Amino acid sequence: MKALRLRDGIAVTRTDYGGVLLDQRAGEYWQLNDSGTLVVTTLAEGHDLGTAVDRLMAEFDIDRARAEADVAELAQRLVDAKMATP
Repeated sequence: MKALRLRDGIAVTRTDYGGVLLDQRAGEYWQLNDSGTLVVTTLAEGHDLGTAVDRLMAEFDIDRARAEADVAELAQRLVDAKMATP
């Protein structure tokens, strides 16, 4: 799968309830569940979407089709919000 790069000024922090994605420039944030946090953290580490799919499958015991759909949806939302670039 393709790479997706978080824009400069985007930070992700784990919390007791998942995580928070913060756009430090705009002062906006997204609250993420555990799976969203895993995907965004994987991207922040410089890995591609395929690695995020693999990690999601391993952590949450879901099938590849579901993991790919979930990662693709979150990736598109990040791009639409201008928090990431393909």
